[in-house]
Amino acid sequence: MTIRRRSLARLEAESTQTRRVPDRPIGERSVPGLTIAWHPDVGRVGERVALFELAEGTIGSLAQRAVVELSRLTPRFASAEAEPYPLADRGLSRRPVCLATGSEPGSVLLDRTGSGLDLVIDGEASGSHEIVEIDTERLRRGVTLLLSGRVVLILHLMREFSPPATPDFGLVGQSGALRRVRAEIQRVAGLDIPVLLRGATGTGKELVAEAIHRHGARRDGPFLAVNLAAIPPSLAASELFGAAKGAYTGADAATPGYFRRAAGGTLFLDEIGEISADLQALLLRTLETGEIQPVGGGLPVLGGARLVAATDADLETAIETGNFRAPLLHRLASYTIRLPALAARREDIGLLLVHFLRRELGALDRGSRLDPPSADDDGRPWLTAPLVARLTAFDWPGNIRELRNIARYLAVAWSDHQEIPAEAIDDLLTSRGQPQRQPPREPPIDPTKVTGYKPPSEIGDEELLTVLRANRFGTRATARDLGISRTSLYLLIERSPSIRKAADLGKDAIHHALKTHGGNLAAAALALEVSPRGLKLHCAELGIEPSDFEAKA
Repeated sequence: MTIRRRSLARLEAESTQTRRVPDRPIGERSVPGLTIAWHPDVGRVGERVALFELAEGTIGSLAQRAVVELSRLTPRFASAEAEPYPLADRGLSRRPVCLATGSEPGSVLLDRTGSGLDLVIDGEASGSHEIVEIDTERLRRGVTLLLSGRVVLILHLMREFSPPATPDFGLVGQSGALRRVRAEIQRVAGLDIPVLLRGATGTGKELVAEAIHRHGARRDGPFLAVNLAAIPPSLAASELFGAAKGAYTGADAATPGYFRRAAGGTLFLDEIGEISADLQALLLRTLETGEIQPVGGGLPVLGGARLVAATDADLETAIETGNFRAPLLHRLASYTIRLPALAARREDIGLLLVHFLRRELGALDRGSRLDPPSADDDGRPWLTAPLVARLTAFDWPGNIRELRNIARYLAVAWSDHQEIPAEAIDDLLTSRGQPQRQPPREPPIDPTKVTGYKPPSEIGDEELLTVLRANRFGTRATARDLGISRTSLYLLIERSPSIRKAADLGKDAIHHALKTHGGNLAAAALALEVSPRGLKLHCAELGIEPSDFEAKA
């Protein structure tokens, strides 16, 4: 195998004359490609290169196969904003790892023979295996390559490389899966029809719903987001459709409901698969007639809101078991957009991580932590490539929301340190694989016997909810009894599909609870099964004064 070498100085000289974004599109073909997930120059994260040679090469002896060299000097990575340029990090060797066509169509060989690069593939050092073959399935999943502890690349299959024609809609990433979602948003935003968003928890369904609203004809109207799973079943109908005065105890005045409050705009109903059979019937009637029937009587009124719904549930199976109405699914799914799991767009993890860290560090006035390391830092970056490699190789059962929480934790806990140790995230990375939405019930747990430290990943939803209830949803006592930090407790609560968060509650639900309990915030929080402190903060955000609901003598 002949290796061509050119000096970095020559490459830099050439780049000033010929640096431009390649205009060769991939089209519908899939070809192997490399995306920068981490680089000491954080501005290069997200740059990529399509390895056309490996898609077009023949399968034969090693000497006959197409080869792409990977080193400090080659290949050249580009983005829509930056021109093609090599990795050019002086911590990387000029002696390359060679990527060649594999023994089967679509596979890729990584040949370290004679290379000066230390190569770690998906967390496993390749030193004892000079030639490693990556099959098509692994390429489709995305393979993490850690180069000499300095740079992280994702080796994966690419479908599109040329700059996208669609707006980014506020969605971070450039994977083929995300570009498809953007194209779907552009296609449906201007149509005044219901849209159903389907995808696992944490994949960004509310962001997509907002994008549809912002780019549609109703962009100047309100956008209201409602988590149906967070509304007590007894209040769901009145919260959605409104209620007449006296419709229930404490209804001292008529309330409009979310449909009428969103008139002229968009109503986003998350967790649509969680609603009761009675509420399904009411919602189906509204979709069929366009009319809203308030609880407690009165004449129907026109709704006037565009509906975007979302779920991570298997609605087809729910229809078969009689738990969801087929006509309602058909009405909701005038147009369906399926959102990919984060593990299916692994090449976007680096960009998302940088995006979230910039935001969180900026809020702490520590944005310089992502700057290239200086001599004062002994050349060590605050965020290391090995740590990023662990994050990119993780399967992210909580998807983008979980990654955002990890970024927040790193910023809050480590922004005043010179470097984040790799073990800092050990207890935050949960077991691989998607968690079940409704885990099997376990025997009752006695919270008084939950003592000593245990990894947060070993705490199930049932145990978490039991200890929260035993401590009246107080986070300090719950964290103490579980033997974990409050930061870890907040992450567990955020990930859990079974635990309501105060921030998910609507005004009507809070008003009802406060009225029922005479303005007693702690009692209202216990009835709503949320943290008293969280409810207090959320009331302040919504402008609700619990004292306004105190029983009058």
